[in-house]
Amino acid sequence: MNNQQNNKNDKNDKDNKKKNAKILAIFLIVSILGTFFFNSILTKWRNGTEKTISYNKFVTMLDKDQVKSVKVTDSQLKVTPKNEGNPFYKTTYTVQRISGDYELVNRLIKSKIAFEQEPEDPMDTFLSILISLIPTIVIFGFLVMMMRRSSGMMGVGKSNAKVYVEKKTGVTFADVAGQGEAKETLTEMVDFLHHPERYTEIGAKLPKGALLVGPPGTGKTLLAKAVAGEAGVPFFSLSGSDFVEMFVGVGASRVRDLFKQAQQMAPCIIFIDEIDAIGKSRDNGMHGGGNDEREQTLNALLAEMDGFDTSKGIIILAATNRPEVLDKALLRPGRFDRRVIVERP
Repeated sequence: MNNQQNNKNDKNDKDNKKKNAKILAIFLIVSILGTFFFNSILTKWRNGTEKTISYNKFVTMLDKDQVKSVKVTDSQLKVTPKNEGNPFYKTTYTVQRISGDYELVNRLIKSKIAFEQEPEDPMDTFLSILISLIPTIVIFGFLVMMMRRSSGMMGVGKSNAKVYVEKKTGVTFADVAGQGEAKETLTEMVDFLHHPERYTEIGAKLPKGALLVGPPGTGKTLLAKAVAGEAGVPFFSLSGSDFVEMFVGVGASRVRDLFKQAQQMAPCIIFIDEIDAIGKSRDNGMHGGGNDEREQTLNALLAEMDGFDTSKGIIILAATNRPEVLDKALLRPGRFDRRVIVERP
């Protein structure tokens, strides 16, 4: 049974790596296309405001009094023409200098044109390259941010569960107002964690999981912490939305990592808040990448619940305010087969 489950997990991991590789390839293609697009727009903009003309054309403009100012460098001239009727569209001309044109300064002085000597700036080339790389840098930065948000590519499947111990939770049933029936039901689980031998000797098995059902704000999370506080065992706490990320297979990997941690720290309690985020019914006929990821996460959760032994002292609690949307497989015997109603105090 375990070998079959391991083979299935290995196959899922390989499939997920292929899907994630496709996502990364798409990001790379988009970044390359974005760079080409940005550079083409930048080139068109430059061509619209800066044009290259011949030296003869420049001389003709001087003779016709069409030049406003000139910036002289060692290799070229930057010519600003007089206003051509559109004050918002300023065109400049670039002219390659002709070696040996010693009369240039005299021409400019004679034409009464403002001119200045401008040294070659090596930063211009650097800035041009930097500007052309802006789209790639932005897209790459976005990709890195998404990677970190998903715990990075190397740790993308790690569970980010908060782990509490008795001293840190500091919550017992006395801190929960009301909820007499819910406390009574959960007390049996606490007793099992305290004295598991009483149940194993007579062959009794406790439910692997209990579903806390009630409206928002009724104290379902507090009640789950109280169970851990009364039992004095580690308490793993996650929200259902923590499992699902952009990359396919991340949720399933986090489920497996969570149960691996729990087995190492058993006896303990796993609490999944808002389980409907990953446990919605699969009979709604909807398809898509997000639903594929959610379905894989749900399948991994069901497989892990079927694969561990309650005698090790691992109990799973989950909370929801919409039990009607949960997949039927979650409520079958051996999973969340016990429902605890948490009413308003």
